[in-house]
Amino acid sequence: MVGAFVGAFVLLMLSAFTSVLAGGPLGTKRELVNASYEAVAGECLDWTKADLSDAKKVDCSAAHKFEVTGIADITGAYPKEAPFPNAEAWEKIAQEQCAQAATTYMSGKLDPEGKYGVSTLNPDEHRWSEGYRQLRCGLQVAAPSGAALPSFGSAKTQDQSNVYDPGVCVALGEKNTVGDPVECAQPHAFEIIGVVQHPEGEFLAPEKQDAIMSEKCAAIAAEYTGGADLKARGLLVTWDTRSEKSWAVGSRKANCKVGAVPQGENLVAWKDSVRNPNGAPLTTSNPPQTTSVKPQDEPTGAPLHSESGKPSESGKPSESGRPDKSSESGKPTTTSENR
Repeated sequence: MVGAFVGAFVLLMLSAFTSVLAGGPLGTKRELVNASYEAVAGECLDWTKADLSDAKKVDCSAAHKFEVTGIADITGAYPKEAPFPNAEAWEKIAQEQCAQAATTYMSGKLDPEGKYGVSTLNPDEHRWSEGYRQLRCGLQVAAPSGAALPSFGSAKTQDQSNVYDPGVCVALGEKNTVGDPVECAQPHAFEIIGVVQHPEGEFLAPEKQDAIMSEKCAAIAAEYTGGADLKARGLLVTWDTRSEKSWAVGSRKANCKVGAVPQGENLVAWKDSVRNPNGAPLTTSNPPQTTSVKPQDEPTGAPLHSESGKPSESGKPSESGRPDKSSESGKPTTTSENR
């Protein structure tokens, strides 16, 4: 046992460089034994409270928000008198201490564009002032905003493809990016209608993936919508492709989705669902990843970004979230957005 601790953390998402300041001012009377200070590599953690004060170890087969990949001690670089790191310093520390730990934990097969992002659980200012210098490195499934999505099963054994289940709608984010899952009644960029599994073997060039996805997504759309006339609604079928570096670590799944006809290079938000209400039940993963992201209890502040000014590629919006081309015909087209 590590002992009794006041439970508040800084949760730093390397994948989006989003700093989440969990919790408010420290309560002077509240002392908790927090599992996050005891977890070791291979263990999974879950919590419901924004300040992580109810964090607990769970079996990795159950829903969880963090899978520990290692423990890093930064005492050598940050002795007791060292000031509490700012957001930029935490980003640098996390990159230096946890990026390689994640790759090693995954035996070199971590998809840089997959659903798992490298994360850290860091001590808060109170613990820092007492000289605590250990970080928990880990992996999380995160929405583009950085909000944690439920993960099921160890990352070591799961397909890392950056996909959602059929029936999930994803918001239109700022600057023409794809945002978090939302209810389909709300404005959104895409509705996921199905997932295609590419075969094992050598990497398929994007044009070959397009040929496969065009045919399969058209069939999926016909079944999902009950043969609805999408063009009449200003909608079209589109899909994702997998990059060579994702393919190399085994990611073979890609989304089929429906979106509004773009205006030039700009995505267009639309409302409601195109699913046939009398259609067959949806085929989802087990357990499914179908819920919209619950807003954080406290504002998280502006996201941090890498030196390039862009989020990293692991499950976050990027230039690839923009349409390659528009289609006035309503025929299937493609984007390389990674969700």
